Amino acid sequence: MSKGRIGRTNLSDARILLVEDEPMLAYALEESLIDAGFQIAGVAGRLEQALTIVAGGNCDAAIIDVNLAGVSSAPVASALVAGSIPFIVVSGYSRQQQQDAFAGARFIQKPCRPDDLIKALRGLFTEGQE
Repeated sequence: MSKGRIGRTNLSDARILLVEDEPMLAYALEESLIDAGFQIAGVAGRLEQALTIVAGGNCDAAIIDVNLAGVSSAPVASALVAGSIPFIVVSGYSRQQQQDAFAGARFIQKPCRPDDLIKALRGLFTEGQE
């Protein structure tokens, strides 16, 4: 599915890739996404896992952490951009500290409220549809 096929009326069809290396945070975010009605395409704590999920074409959007156990997730951002898959960057690093691969993506500073993340995620699919 692509951004064009997900809208206000079928957000529950959206498959979200969650890229986060802190297990407790990943679990909490996953639960928040499910509670908000999204489907989970996968949870990846490592670069290779995330790239495999993106390559499989099984996600409509992603939430990615910039740093995965000391490894940049820039290759994931690049793969998402190449696949025209929208994503949100959630990071403890400031926007100015991030690599060019993350430029143009929505950015939310950690720690963040789950409601703010859900609102931003919904915005990826609904902007311009009003």
